[in-house]
Amino acid sequence: MKITQRLNKDNTSVHGFHFSDCHVLIVDDDPDIREILQTIVEVEGHHCQVATDGEMALDLIEKDEPDVVISDIDMPKMDGIELLKRVKAKCNSDVIIMTGFAPNLSYSEILTMGASDFVQKPIMPSEMSTRLNRVLRERCYRTEAHSAHQKLLKAHAALQSSYLDTIHRLVLAAEYKDEDTGDHIVRIGRFCTLLARQSGLTEKEVENTGYAAPMHDIGKIGIPDQILLKPDKLTDEEFDKMKKHTNIGAKILANSKSDVIRCAQEIAISHHERWDGRGYPQGLKGEAIPITGRIVAIADTFDALSSRRPYKPAYPLELSIEIMKKEKGRQFDPYLFDLFLDNIDTILSIKKEVPGLVQEQAGSLILSERDLNPV
Repeated sequence: MKITQRLNKDNTSVHGFHFSDCHVLIVDDDPDIREILQTIVEVEGHHCQVATDGEMALDLIEKDEPDVVISDIDMPKMDGIELLKRVKAKCNSDVIIMTGFAPNLSYSEILTMGASDFVQKPIMPSEMSTRLNRVLRERCYRTEAHSAHQKLLKAHAALQSSYLDTIHRLVLAAEYKDEDTGDHIVRIGRFCTLLARQSGLTEKEVENTGYAAPMHDIGKIGIPDQILLKPDKLTDEEFDKMKKHTNIGAKILANSKSDVIRCAQEIAISHHERWDGRGYPQGLKGEAIPITGRIVAIADTFDALSSRRPYKPAYPLELSIEIMKKEKGRQFDPYLFDLFLDNIDTILSIKKEVPGLVQEQAGSLILSERDLNPV
């Protein structure tokens, strides 16, 4: 029975609380002390085991972990300090140390080693009862606090999952016009998580980038189908309209208190900027472009080239990579692009894990004008 189930606040002792059915292990080589302690423990209503030395205690703990170990310091085979260290290393039992003489150890030092309390001999039954109940009460509070914390974590995880699922569905709606499955946004999230981590971002930044990256093209929901799905090269007027999806996306995602949505807004407005400064909508150059936008530019271009879209077939992986290599230092951050190539095996594994790749034979391909003039 867990200690949180043993606390009965309706039955109080002189110490304010009454615990019953806890498991206490007494460790002392003095049979008289063991008998006194066993009587104290059993009067309090607890299950009690006894051991004559540290080695015997560890054998008993291995079979049935106690709530509290009450141990003397000066014992044969293994002293109480060594037992304390071993107990704290292998289980969650609280330890009360007893001693009549410990010239080399202070109270604070013993507590620092992990003891929950320190009792001087000779032992007064009332004092030991008080110390034991205090340790059990604190143990109970810790257990209840941990349980409450775990419930909060589960509730937060469920809320986060629901929140991210809603985002995924909204992004899928925006992508549905030019992507006939949701696989693209799943792959983009995983590609960008990988590149963000390899680039040295903090784990929180990596997480935000992975969640936010699939929202990069959410602004396409405001682009007419005749432009979005056109297989041929866009006219200058059509291209100007297409470029507006970055601003539209940024407006959709603006003014959020969520770190993920703020990251997504940064990506939406910057993922078509180019390393050489010839991108849009702001014409940013080099490291003036947010790193999240630079990461998504690489991941999105690779997945777009190597996947079937309404206006093009899926290009073979080798061809997709060769097309991209020509843009290193032009469209793409050269350092991040090298990271992409260094991790290409993992990228390809992700590509295979998430379906949607239908490759064509290179000899039968005619490159789309949209890929020769990427937007």
